[in-house]
Formats: sequence, structure tokens, C-alpha cells
Amino acid sequence: MARFGKVLTAMVTPFREDGSLDLDTAALLARWLTDNGSDGLVVAGTTGEAPTLTHDEQIDLICAVVSAVDVPVVAGAGSNDTAAAVELTERATEAGAKGILSVAPYYNRPSQAGMAKHFSAVAGATDLPVLIYDIPVRTGRKVDTATLLELAHGVANMIGIKDAAGDPAETAKLITQAPDDFEVYSGDDSLTLPLLAIGAVGVIGVATHWTGAEHADMIAAFEKGDVAAARQINANLQPSFDYETGLTAPNPIPAKAMMRHIGIPVGHCRPPLDVEPDGLAEAAAAVLAGTRLGTNS
Repeated sequence: MARFGKVLTAMVTPFREDGSLDLDTAALLARWLTDNGSDGLVVAGTTGEAPTLTHDEQIDLICAVVSAVDVPVVAGAGSNDTAAAVELTERATEAGAKGILSVAPYYNRPSQAGMAKHFSAVAGATDLPVLIYDIPVRTGRKVDTATLLELAHGVANMIGIKDAAGDPAETAKLITQAPDDFEVYSGDDSLTLPLLAIGAVGVIGVATHWTGAEHADMIAAFEKGDVAAARQINANLQPSFDYETGLTAPNPIPAKAMMRHIGIPVGHCRPPLDVEPDGLAEAAAAVLAGTRLGTNS
């Protein structure tokens, strides 16, 4: 179904040189992304540096992006504090988002029963469709398939998942047992094609900042049954996947460097992600040169 679109970009959050939120550039970036392959946008997620944003900044960002584009805007509204997640979800709903992305509670590592209660409370705070964001490498706790199925079958507006758990076999089990309209979005760019093969509907990506059109082509080729073409596009995207994160330049540091190279002044990350390794700008240029944008520039 892909109710939010097949290619969603998890937007970086632009900051000015003094570190303040740059809403004008956020609107510019949102329009640029929708002109370059994104069917929808996710704001204030991991790539949007949500941990360093205040709730007021998150709402201002949502409002700015919603006003700038006509595509679905999914609002990151997660927290490891259930009350805070509920409050932020309510405000994001009022701000005009079309969906909510709610990350599994991080750091405090609740039980599966605690996570089910947390997500149920979030879903109860809005009439919008809610995507669970499962990324255990960051949260420290996997949302078990049994928990996901409990929510998918028991909570009407819990309609899907951004899957960054890195276990396609387990995701296949989830898709087999979930309701037919439960949607899985790849949350790991390098696993998008494997997840499409087991029933994912699209990607919420980072490299889609500069490869949105290629991702759209890959998904279209796969859906037409041209697996060879999809595999070739995926192979061509490998340099972008290698570039987008790493130990010395974790996401979203490389994505911001790429957008600055393209000419969109998104600024740098807020601390503690404000240290960029030498050579990142040159790496961005080399990666872009191998893409459609690089070919057209």
C-alpha cells in the first residue's frame, strides 16, 4: 500500500552557524528532496538529530516542512519517557503531520510488556497512523516480533514499522503474521532490496537525500519483476551506503556534508556530533559523482 509513499527521506535538520534552527533552509531542503525522488519526508528522526532538539524546535520544524511541501510528512515524536512521547505526539498531530514515527524507548531498556504499553499510549494520543521505529543498535532493546504482532493486531492506528533491526528473516515472519495492511519500511538503506523481496513497501532512507531517484527506480524495477535491474541499481548504490555512516562520521554527519556539497546550506551537526573527519567533503564529491545528480551536475 505504501500510504506515505515508497521513497521517504529522513531529513537532516538544518542549523545556522551559531547552532540555531534554520527553518527557511528546512523548507528549502524539503522542496528539493521532493523534487529529487522523495514521495514523503520524515522530520525530527535520528537523521534529524532529534536528541538535540527541544520539543518546541521539533514542532517548529514539523510546521515549516508541512507548510513547504504537499507530500506526506511523518513526524518523529519518540522518547524513552512515555509521558513525553505522548505529549510530543499530540503536538505533532496538531502541527499537521500525516503520520507519527515512534522509536522504541532507549537507554532505560523496558521489558516487552513495557514497550507494548508505551506504544499503545502513543497510538492512543493521536488519530494519525503510527509507525514503530525499531533500531536496537541505538535503543539497546529489540521490539520482539510477538510484541509487534500484538500491537499490529490490537491497535487500530499502529499501521507499520520502520525496520532497522537488521534481521530480514525475522521481518519475513512478522510480515507473514501481521495484518495485510501492516506496512514495513526499510530503515537500513543497505537492506532495502532484501526487505522488498520479503514484502516491504518502501524505504525511509538517508542516502535518499542524494539518491532518491535511484531508489525509486530500484523499487519500480523490483515491483515489475525486473530483479536483475533492481540488483544492478542496488550495486550502484553501494558507495552511497558505505559513505552515509561510520565510526568516525556517524549518521547524519556525512549526509549534512553531502547536502552542503550539493549547495543546500544545512550547516553542521550539534554536539556531540559536531566533529567531522578530514576528507569528508572530498568523499562526498566522489560519491556524488557516481550518481544521477553527479552525472547531471
